Amino acid sequence: MGIIWTILIGFVAGLVARAVLPGNQSLGFILTTVLGIAGSLIATYIGQAMGWYTAGAGAGFIASVVGAIVLLVLYGLVARKS
Repeated sequence: MGIIWTILIGFVAGLVARAVLPGNQSLGFILTTVLGIAGSLIATYIGQAMGWYTAGAGAGFIASVVGAIVLLVLYGLVARKS
């Protein structure tokens, strides 16, 4: 059940990140979910490195959205250069 919950939260975080960031991101359902999950993982690792989270603690929803926004900005920069 934990994997399903992670995927669901990742999808919602990806949707919020795409809604907050202006522009046209041509990402489908699966890439939006991957974006949110990766944003959550990045937020968790950065938070643990900065001392905000203990080992084994995950990032919160807002941190996951911020991580997804950072990934979406990086994706936009890479896609624009291609």
